[in-house]
Amino acid sequence: MNYAQLLFPDFSLILCGFLVCRYTALNRTVWQQVDALVYFFLFPVLLFHSIVKSTLDLRAASGLIGAGWTLGAIGITLAYVLPYLPVLGRHIDKRQHAACAQVGFRFNSFIGLAIAERLAGPEGLLLIAVLIGVCVPVFNTAAVWPMARHAERGFLRELVRNPLIIGTASGLLANIAGFHIPPWLEPTVTRVGAAALAMGLMAAGAGMQFSALTRDRALGISVLTVRHFISPLVAFALARWYGLSALQTTILLAFSALPTAPTGYVLAARMGYDGAYVAGLVTLSTVLGMLSLPFALGVLRQL
Repeated sequence: MNYAQLLFPDFSLILCGFLVCRYTALNRTVWQQVDALVYFFLFPVLLFHSIVKSTLDLRAASGLIGAGWTLGAIGITLAYVLPYLPVLGRHIDKRQHAACAQVGFRFNSFIGLAIAERLAGPEGLLLIAVLIGVCVPVFNTAAVWPMARHAERGFLRELVRNPLIIGTASGLLANIAGFHIPPWLEPTVTRVGAAALAMGLMAAGAGMQFSALTRDRALGISVLTVRHFISPLVAFALARWYGLSALQTTILLAFSALPTAPTGYVLAARMGYDGAYVAGLVTLSTVLGMLSLPFALGVLRQL
């Protein structure tokens, strides 16, 4: 399978968002509102629908969930240990690192859902939705806690207001309770989900910024190496360790190689950190995703 060709439609939407934002009247001011629409409404609905519409066998998915949590724990550890490493640590500012460490382990759910559906249809979409559902609370806790500690803000308040956590947690609870979306409402919810993917990918492109990347290069290179090179290698080993099926392995590898979360710079800026620099890392991570995803799916998956 030509994964580069498979991923092209999704990354072409990112490119469209970048070009539209930079060269038309639909500038960053417009796309900030699109970001809010996707983040607070469209995307939580998509997550809820993806989890609720299919029967969720938590026992069958337990290996994938365990691998996802283990992958996250290793990524979080590697991202946060960077300032304490010999030689490298001397070149990393700890306050800047508190905002940027999240780049090493958070993931772009928009791209993940789009790719999973393209790779494996509804079953792949369900599996990636489960991973998102169980990992978003853990990853967001790890992202918010050091910033809240440095900025002296409570991280519990940040977590309970997170729309991704609300959407995924409510979807998991509804699925376990046996809730199904009524047939008359299904077409509307499906269209909301489709809009979330397209607009989310374009918004990711519109938010790309390169100008701030000239400072703190050691930190940027380090967290991006964790995100795009080490994480896929760890996922490959975990898939073998947990004995995952071929489909689960594919989803885990795709999950491990995703670009970092585009909301990272919003979170950093909102908590008083250097949002422009984090935005630059998010931009570079989005570009590197065009290399790490084919590496994970086309190289590691074949080993």
